[in-house]
Amino acid sequence: MNQYVTAKQEEFEKIKEFFKKEMTSLRTGRANPAMLDGVLVEAYGAKNPINTLGNIAVADSASVTISPWDKSVLKDIEKAIVLADLGVGVVNEGDKIRLTVPGLTEENRKELVKKLSVKLEHARVEIRQLRDNIKSKIEADYDAKQLSEDDKFRYIKELDETVVKRNEELKELKEKKEQEIMTI
Repeated sequence: MNQYVTAKQEEFEKIKEFFKKEMTSLRTGRANPAMLDGVLVEAYGAKNPINTLGNIAVADSASVTISPWDKSVLKDIEKAIVLADLGVGVVNEGDKIRLTVPGLTEENRKELVKKLSVKLEHARVEIRQLRDNIKSKIEADYDAKQLSEDDKFRYIKELDETVVKRNEELKELKEKKEQEIMTI
């Protein structure tokens, strides 16, 4: 592995992790606490993640309950979930909030797969931009006579192989999630 790619491995990993996190926001028809990860609640004068305000539990395959430690933020949590437009039913039970995850129709499933494809394309664009940055650095070093022509082409070839490998990893993640979505 060349030093240019090695120096950017962490950025490649960040893109992959971000894609994984984006995928968890897509619901699969099953209750999952991860669907609340991106929801921030306006409470105590700041925006807080839901998991810092209460206990999140999966009651069954179709519902999640949120039991706040401080009951005074119950309405704030409910409001944040409604505004997040997660496609779930929100019921305030007085001491906790119950989210009911409706089953997915064929149309919903296809729409989620489209959203997943868009998220994959965003991740691929990020990888392409990172590739372009690394390639520019290699070419700049070649122009500055810090690399031989053979090294330049070898490094670019290794970079392209790494990009192909990373895109394959993303594609595999997408296919696994797509299978989850399409499974009834």
